[in-house]
Amino acid sequence: MAAVMTEGEIAGLGETTIVDARGAACPGPMIEAKKAMGGVPVGEVMELWSGDPQTKEDMGYWAEMAGHTFLGVVPARGYERLFIRRGK
Repeated sequence: MAAVMTEGEIAGLGETTIVDARGAACPGPMIEAKKAMGGVPVGEVMELWSGDPQTKEDMGYWAEMAGHTFLGVVPARGYERLFIRRGK
């Protein structure tokens, strides 16, 4: 299960690359994340917005397999904000 992040933890991440996949159903948000991660510098954080509840379950597995770190999730109104640090 994804860890819920606090506002202090989010503020400590600094600038993030935001990917808005709120209108996409599974596997759309994961595909958008994979495409966008190539433009995120190593060590920086991507913030994925997804309205599909399955994304937070899948993100941890994908991040680990791809060499990234899934930092956690923040529930928002009607969607979730997922944070992934690029590893390689």
